[in-house]
Amino acid sequence: MKIPAAMIAGLALLLALPARAIVGGGAPSAEGVGRAVVTIVGSRGNFCTGTLIAPKLVLTAAHCVQPGATYKIVEYGADRQPQLQDVKSVAIHPAFSMKAMTSHRATADVALLQLEAAAKGKSPALLGIPAIPIVVGSRFTIAGIGVAVRGDGKSGGTIRAAGLVATGKPGTLQIRLVDPVGQGARDGLGACTGDSGGPVFEDKPSGPAIVGVVSWSTGPNGAAGCGGLTGVTPLTLYRDWILQTARQWGSVL
Repeated sequence: MKIPAAMIAGLALLLALPARAIVGGGAPSAEGVGRAVVTIVGSRGNFCTGTLIAPKLVLTAAHCVQPGATYKIVEYGADRQPQLQDVKSVAIHPAFSMKAMTSHRATADVALLQLEAAAKGKSPALLGIPAIPIVVGSRFTIAGIGVAVRGDGKSGGTIRAAGLVATGKPGTLQIRLVDPVGQGARDGLGACTGDSGGPVFEDKPSGPAIVGVVSWSTGPNGAAGCGGLTGVTPLTLYRDWILQTARQWGSVL
């Protein structure tokens, strides 16, 4: 199969070993929650984060896998050389609105990828929903392969995690997270380009569970960029769709 040049270019941006990712210097997370995190590359040159929730099932953001492009998963061998693995099917939640997402408004920004083969060297994450009610100050952990410097694709590619807290008016439609130190008023930890679709974890009695996906970000005080707000689509209203779609594809969660 011929691999589109744009996909190769997007993959090339991830080959460098960056000093950090997730703006603000999130801690490396190859183990723990990071064992479920995968890299998604598209034939248009974009890259996003996804989470393995079954051996052949990846959860990500709907805006990451829009129709009209080919998507693949990046896997790394023992020699750290990347290999592209095929995606068999893509399912986007029917209620997703790109216009709402780009305006930072709540929408069903969730999608599933069915892989041709089980992901290698990865462990599926537990699927959950946020504890209700979600209150200001509630703690969550995000993870992703995004860039450390906005606009610099070569600063992405390493799985990182960061602990953030809920702010504003969190609910079942959208959660806005900030660095607990800067509270979104100055540069801090947060999602950036490439972290879209990444998992948002909440600690449960059985361990960390994925309760949302990363949808968008801003700079401090709502400016364009990263390191301010991290917008999250919680799974509260969409978990049933995920389970139903998984069953249709032969995966039991």
